[in-house]
Amino acid sequence: MKKIEIIRELNKYPVFSLKTLSEIVKKNKNYAKLIAYRLKKENLLFEIERGKYTVHKNPLIIASNIIWPSYISCWSAIRYHNMTEQLPQTIFVVTTRKRKNRIIKLDNNKIIFIKISPKYFFGYAKESYDNFDIFIAEKEKALIDSSLLKKVSFSEICEIIKNSKDAINFNLLEDYLIKIGNKALSKRFGFLLDKIGVDAKKLKRFIDYKYVPLECSMKPKGKKDKKWRIIENVAI
Repeated sequence: MKKIEIIRELNKYPVFSLKTLSEIVKKNKNYAKLIAYRLKKENLLFEIERGKYTVHKNPLIIASNIIWPSYISCWSAIRYHNMTEQLPQTIFVVTTRKRKNRIIKLDNNKIIFIKISPKYFFGYAKESYDNFDIFIAEKEKALIDSSLLKKVSFSEICEIIKNSKDAINFNLLEDYLIKIGNKALSKRFGFLLDKIGVDAKKLKRFIDYKYVPLECSMKPKGKKDKKWRIIENVAI
């Protein structure tokens, strides 16, 4: 089988194994390994991790097809939904499975896998992207994941929500927060929604006696909001 024909067939797969390559060339696994080695030397094929390869360079396509179940979230999803102009070089992949290799370097990009509880694994959709299917968080879940997993500061989340107010389904945002059931997270979002004029009445069930900082990575010092029990330790 000619090299150009092999590459044409491999183009159909976002990520593939030696078994797939072996089936394409109709040879055994050792011969497939030799072909993979030669194609790698010519920069026609890239080894993502042991036993997994690709001929593509788009990191979103690759990241979404390494492990299942999984979906792309946080900055990459926020960028995908055009809620920021930043071009993140780190792609966060959320999964319910444990991985030994949590970080994969791919040219100038880095793919980081985050294991979460199955109860948090929702709020994503299958999207057609560059002729492939990828699984990516919905806008509302991407914002929640970013805060819940501490991958985006809450002050940045505030700016994103302010600038994308018309694109966000706030009812869905509240429903997802209720489903997660994290009091501190819900109070932070409730406080924010109040600030931008969105009635967050669904989230009031999470208000208790305890004060939590708006920005959890900073010292809990600042004005106290009695309604949401929030310490305003960052300006929004």
